Amino acid sequence: MEFSEIEIGAVYSFAKIVSRDDVLKFAGLSGDFNPLHVDPAFGERNIFKANVVHGMLLGSFFSALVGMYCPGEKSLYLSQTLNFKLPVFIGDSIIVKSTVMDKSESIKIIVLKTEILKQDQVAVYGEARVKVLDESFNFFDMKTAIV
Repeated sequence: MEFSEIEIGAVYSFAKIVSRDDVLKFAGLSGDFNPLHVDPAFGERNIFKANVVHGMLLGSFFSALVGMYCPGEKSLYLSQTLNFKLPVFIGDSIIVKSTVMDKSESIKIIVLKTEILKQDQVAVYGEARVKVLDESFNFFDMKTAIV
């Protein structure tokens, strides 16, 4: 997606059912085998009565949204805030959503409101800043790097 094609107010989203396999693969990659996430017996005994999906796994879905939907292959993630309101459990169906809130023509940066919805309630929210690259961007020239 070209920078000029991105409109303030545009919404991008995808649906996902978070599986036990997703959680176990993330645990393997991150090294976070906290029983709150991976041990069903521990999950049954905790305050939530089930295993809770890693917050950082949920946050990684925003990376998929930015890298695949808006702006897609021309994106360079600059920052992401994460705020957790509701737990997400294995088997939950979620909507990963972003809304374009602002864009800066001079530096080709967009600001996205990011949300993960579970049963129409916000479970995770935050803000992403993303640079939209063009052919002239040079990763090795720090003068063209991010402001």
